[in-house]
Amino acid sequence: MAEPIIPQKGPYAVDVKEGEKKAWCICGHSAKQPFCDGAHARNQTGMKPVMCQIAQTETVYFCGCKHTKNPPFCDGTHNSL
Repeated sequence: MAEPIIPQKGPYAVDVKEGEKKAWCICGHSAKQPFCDGAHARNQTGMKPVMCQIAQTETVYFCGCKHTKNPPFCDGTHNSL
């Protein structure tokens, strides 16, 4: 499996609503960051998006560097890249 590319060294702040389902891009190739647009398949990365269901309406911070230890959310790993 390929390594993800880093589209942004920092999180994506996204306003979400309770119950929404999101497909977080793990490969970094999506043109719709931080969400998947199927680029992992077109680029044959061997990766698949991380699915999550939003627990409450709020602003969440999706990982932009694709190296978080808490996918799909930012854990500050970008600070050490």
